[in-house]
Amino acid sequence: MGSAPGAVGTNGQARGKVESDLAVRAHMGPEQRSQAAPVGRGEQAGPLRLAKDVLKHHFRLHAALDAAARAAGAPVEIFEAINVTLPSGMVVPDLVIADAGATVEDLVTIDAEAAQVVVEIVSPGNRRMDRKIEPLLYAEAGIPAHWRLESDPAPMLVVSELQDGRYVERTTALAGSSTRVEDPFPFEIDPAGLVRQ
Repeated sequence: MGSAPGAVGTNGQARGKVESDLAVRAHMGPEQRSQAAPVGRGEQAGPLRLAKDVLKHHFRLHAALDAAARAAGAPVEIFEAINVTLPSGMVVPDLVIADAGATVEDLVTIDAEAAQVVVEIVSPGNRRMDRKIEPLLYAEAGIPAHWRLESDPAPMLVVSELQDGRYVERTTALAGSSTRVEDPFPFEIDPAGLVRQ
């Protein structure tokens, strides 16, 4: 006999677990994926646990940015893992602050011109990409600002602005103190709040 429509049983829970594990693995580097437990099995520890923490950072930062943008009445939208078309190809930043209506014609892709800020949340398996390679691509595309959230050794948000074709650090928000960022809308942050358990 089947379950009632909408009921969540063992199969639904297992499917949700597998989908959750696959989402986590999308943010892992090759080394982490090779060390992780099989999808949908057992307790997560080590690399898989670290990736789940990165996803928490995504959610918390996205929620904080969205609340600040709404409070300021800023004409922007905040997207998680949306395709951004650059002159050099397609990338998928962790978060993007984009012009309102940027997805009117295409719900999954925006042009670099619509992106005001790209945000990378540094994960253990992608440090080099997040810190070095992707910022070069974003700068080449002329995206006005790049933010990088680090969690190791301590949480910090590095805010950089495009100047003469490259990003220049303007503000570094450190854990334990509140830092105000003015563009593209007023936003106050203590990075420690993004990584709390």
